[in-house]
Amino acid sequence: MPLNRIGWEEFRRLDAKAKAAYFAEDGRLFHVLLAQQFDRARLEDLGALATRIRFIAKSDEGRRFLKGLLDARRAMLYFTQPSTRTFLSFCAACQILGLTIGEVRDPATSSEYKGESPEDSVRTFSSYFDLIVMRSQIAGLAERMAWVLSNAGRPIPLINAGSGRDQHPTQALLDVYTLQRSFENLGGIDGKCIVFVGDLLRGRTVRSLAVLLTNYGGLRLRFVAPEPLQISPDVCETLASRGVAFETGGDMESAIRDADAIYMTRIQDEWDAREGDSARIDISRYCLEHRHLQMIKPTAVIMHPLPRRKEIAVEIDGDPRAVYWRQMRNGMWIRAALIAAIFGRDGDIRGYDG
Repeated sequence: MPLNRIGWEEFRRLDAKAKAAYFAEDGRLFHVLLAQQFDRARLEDLGALATRIRFIAKSDEGRRFLKGLLDARRAMLYFTQPSTRTFLSFCAACQILGLTIGEVRDPATSSEYKGESPEDSVRTFSSYFDLIVMRSQIAGLAERMAWVLSNAGRPIPLINAGSGRDQHPTQALLDVYTLQRSFENLGGIDGKCIVFVGDLLRGRTVRSLAVLLTNYGGLRLRFVAPEPLQISPDVCETLASRGVAFETGGDMESAIRDADAIYMTRIQDEWDAREGDSARIDISRYCLEHRHLQMIKPTAVIMHPLPRRKEIAVEIDGDPRAVYWRQMRNGMWIRAALIAAIFGRDGDIRGYDG
């Protein structure tokens, strides 16, 4: 149902699952804000579409075809929170499909510096662009802006590229796509043991990925973190409500021995209430060292949303089980697939026979 059918206050009070129903139009993705928008069929369709795009892009003719799909469209990358990988990944995804790109990466260079509200900023962007990709440190702002756009004179889609500590749905999509490809010859994602390590309380990538993983059967999730940074109760409640087996604890070395995927995260000290709060937490037992490679399965994969600090030793980079650089590149393909699907060009991609 369209988002212009509900008032903001009523919409704001809905839970994530109920909100997700408002982000599609005529059964197709429109706004992309929450992991709850994606069921298993949609995840598999997007993964297959991303793989199709990367295959087509291997030839000059294929690249020209892809670049002509959305060459009449324009995308605004509205990133007011620092980002390298997500920003460049969306840039590359747009360029693959031919979109012209505009960007705002610092409010000090926009009219917000003069006191313009974010609502007026996105209304301005919607006059010039056909898509907004938005990243903000303010929780809930992406939802508010999507509602504003849907109730504007020229509604355009908005993609959440990270909203406060809430969710980061496109990072979760590339994580699932990486798991799909890593396990395609090992029976798929079903039945696997996935271990999350690090700052799980404040890592929005973990929150979003945990939601997407509820679409798979027989999974075992283990959350390993110092107690102050352990996964939040609301994520545990979501997993329990979907019948997903999970456990929490602090023993990384025990957990990784059975892992099919190890998802490392950095300490997110940018969210500290007081400067230096995170530095007082002992994280020495939550770093993956070269010696740990002897403990994990030969078929396991090591993931990280990046950037990293010391939680993965650089000596691990050359191990074939370290897939985090491949994981990062997967973001470009899955985001291109997502944008193509939003604009209804997925059928053209699947039908391409060049």
